[in-house]
Amino acid sequence: MDTIIERCRRGKFSLIAEIGVNYYDIAKKLNISLMESAKFMVLSARNTGIHAVKFQSYKADTLASKYSPSYWDTSEEPTTSQYELFKKFDAFDEHDYRELSAFCEQIGIEFCSTPFDFESADYLDPLMNVYKISSSDLTNLPFIVHMAKKGKPILLSTGASDFDEISEAVACIRKYNDCDLVLLHCVLEYPTPYEHANLAKIETLKKTFPDILIGYSDHTKPDACYDVIKMAYLLGAMVVEKHFTVDKTLQGNDHYHAMDAHDAEKILEGIYYLDKLKGKADLCALKSEQSARENARRSIVAAADIPAGAILTEEMFTFKRPGHGISPNKIADVLGKRAKQNIARDIVLTHDMLE
Repeated sequence: MDTIIERCRRGKFSLIAEIGVNYYDIAKKLNISLMESAKFMVLSARNTGIHAVKFQSYKADTLASKYSPSYWDTSEEPTTSQYELFKKFDAFDEHDYRELSAFCEQIGIEFCSTPFDFESADYLDPLMNVYKISSSDLTNLPFIVHMAKKGKPILLSTGASDFDEISEAVACIRKYNDCDLVLLHCVLEYPTPYEHANLAKIETLKKTFPDILIGYSDHTKPDACYDVIKMAYLLGAMVVEKHFTVDKTLQGNDHYHAMDAHDAEKILEGIYYLDKLKGKADLCALKSEQSARENARRSIVAAADIPAGAILTEEMFTFKRPGHGISPNKIADVLGKRAKQNIARDIVLTHDMLE
């Protein structure tokens, strides 16, 4: 099983299903345990062809003040306190994530979880191949240093940040860590209106940080043709992270702007089709063009009957298809030579006809 980073190195697209804490609502709907729900969603993602799943590891008490206001669409998620919302979804501990990591390994999908405190960053270290740093922690440099020192590749979301903040975070990581780094363009608006997706930032990140891999963390609602994700990929996002659910009709948290299995299948289908259209960047003829190369190009052709022994001059020739003979770009090599044989009008010239 290739990791996200290994796929990036080979220029392959990766889709991450951000399960986050959506499994809580699914557990309630299906009347199953949280672990059963989490595994059910992981299996759904794997069966869809998604390359990795990501959870969120936090405790409300270490994440948000009890006076932290909401920043999401309260018509979709009515909770107005960050603390109250996070408190609903912070039951899992180290042993739960160990079980999830082992399950992912067993079924063949990469496991990841975003740590939101030092404790979770430590216990997640042996459970995953890459650290994910939330946009909300981009300026939390002590926390970034703690993870950078672990010596793992890092995915860093850049939502709600400016150039100086991104540059400072990158420099901070690079001071302690020379592993692969992926900067994820992100808009911290839940959901992100399509006109706010601002995908041109992906190109800017590529130009500004040419030695760093670029991706996209998406918070738009899945559009009819999945153009947001496909455009992000065409602009250079090799990793796309998108919230994932098995029921988009559920109110609250991250269901309302998430992709489901059908969306993920269509996204991957669209990306793979774009890969076919992109092909390879090599400046060379394709094998499929060989017949056309030989028959649609032109050769030097006799414009009149040429007797054996004649000195070849420019007016004796024209240029016609097919391209089996001497190419017109070699006309200088032909002029001044002597005909070895009679050459009838409209015959394609070949080297064995010349002395």
